Amino acid sequence: MIMKRIKAACITQTLHFSLKEDVGHDYAVKCVSQDVKNYKDQLNRSKTKYKILSEETQADGSVMIEIKKQYNTSPVGHYLD
Repeated sequence: MIMKRIKAACITQTLHFSLKEDVGHDYAVKCVSQDVKNYKDQLNRSKTKYKILSEETQADGSVMIEIKKQYNTSPVGHYLD
């Protein structure tokens, strides 16, 4: 039987923090900013290793983040260098 082990693993995601539609624009932009902060805080609290590749505020105030992060609890190897 062949044995295999994961030596390193990461996942790349593009996340779109979109505006809530049922509130005023300024409040929706503020909520997006808070959601982004909460997402980053959660990554740090869970000790997930990550690297933000890009973070862009869109014309409407929403935020797009491209992130490379640890997959489950697998080692990240050189992926985040």
